[in-house]
Amino acid sequence: MKKKILTLVLASVMAFSLVACGNSAETTETEQTEAATEEAAETEDAATEETATEEVAEEETTETEEAAGTALKIAIVSSPSGVDDGSFNEDNYNGILSFIEANPDATVTPVQETTGDTAAAVQAVADIVADYDVIVCCGFQFAGISTIAQENPDVKFILVDSFPSDAEGNTVEVENIYAMCFAEQESGFFAGMAAALETTTNKVAVVNGIAYPSNVNYQYGFECGVKYVNETEGKSVEVVELPSYAGTDVTGANVGGNYIGSFADEATGKVVGNALIAEGVDIVFVAAGASGNGTLTAVKEAEGVKFIGCDVDQYDDGANGDSNVVLTSALKVMHLNVERALTYIVDGSFKGGNVTLQADTDSTGYVSEAGRCQICDECIEKIDAAYEKVKSGEIVPAANFNGITPEDFTW
Repeated sequence: MKKKILTLVLASVMAFSLVACGNSAETTETEQTEAATEEAAETEDAATEETATEEVAEEETTETEEAAGTALKIAIVSSPSGVDDGSFNEDNYNGILSFIEANPDATVTPVQETTGDTAAAVQAVADIVADYDVIVCCGFQFAGISTIAQENPDVKFILVDSFPSDAEGNTVEVENIYAMCFAEQESGFFAGMAAALETTTNKVAVVNGIAYPSNVNYQYGFECGVKYVNETEGKSVEVVELPSYAGTDVTGANVGGNYIGSFADEATGKVVGNALIAEGVDIVFVAAGASGNGTLTAVKEAEGVKFIGCDVDQYDDGANGDSNVVLTSALKVMHLNVERALTYIVDGSFKGGNVTLQADTDSTGYVSEAGRCQICDECIEKIDAAYEKVKSGEIVPAANFNGITPEDFTW
């Protein structure tokens, strides 16, 4: 009997042990599953947090890059009259200042090369190339910067009034140089028309600085404008030239005209102005940089003589007591195109290349606004009518290198 009871007790203990072992294994598996689930959830949360952190970091990096993109360090290199010449250089500088107004993190440093020598101009760029993101080069004398640009591909160059050239003088295109030239002959044409329509002595003239292509373009365009008025209006206006101041262009050809020989010689500018006035000239178009200030002084000191400004609206410069000597100004709209080029750099659309800007992009023209010129309304109507023909290509004024001379100009 005792054996039977002991057997039953042992069996019960064994059965309980088996059940207990079974529950323990099941509980462990469940705990492991729950732990794994929790671990997966924690891993997923960590991954999500890491992704979010990366996204924030990427956003911050993008914002930093965008901010850096607008924080351009810009240099403007001009020669020889500096960025306050009231004309060519200053208009380029104003384009940079307009860009900085929209991008206040950007900065500009003016650099003046005072000789006007082409080798010195290129050296002035080489001296600063490592310090700036963008270098704006003002004038034909900077054509030789192509090697510097190629050796510094991370620097952007804006070349105004010239296309880059290689060591042999051949025109080239460079990936990091945006070079803009203007059809100055168009603006000169409008100036010539204004002079021929408004002259009372039937003698007009154009005064230039140096016979670089841009200046020759102005001269040739002016002569074509006078010729156009003579033939369409039945006039006989003479373009007066002083043989001792005839210009020699970059090919060595004599282009005539009245060339001071510098863009920073006011004294000679006044001498030339006085000589033309003595010849009976009553309207003079001046494309001579700071040298033209001397010619303007000669005009102000004379009686009944008018001045046509160049590159920019020079009406304010014409104030002469209670009167003003500026008839109008021939425009080469550089500030707008310099600002556009800088904006291309910031928005990532900058492309190197050589472009000639004309009336069809509002890059050439003349001042006709009331209060900023003294051209009669009827004359403005005639010039505007011709402007549309220039814009459409019906009228193509002569230029230094477009195969047309003032003598064979026709329409």
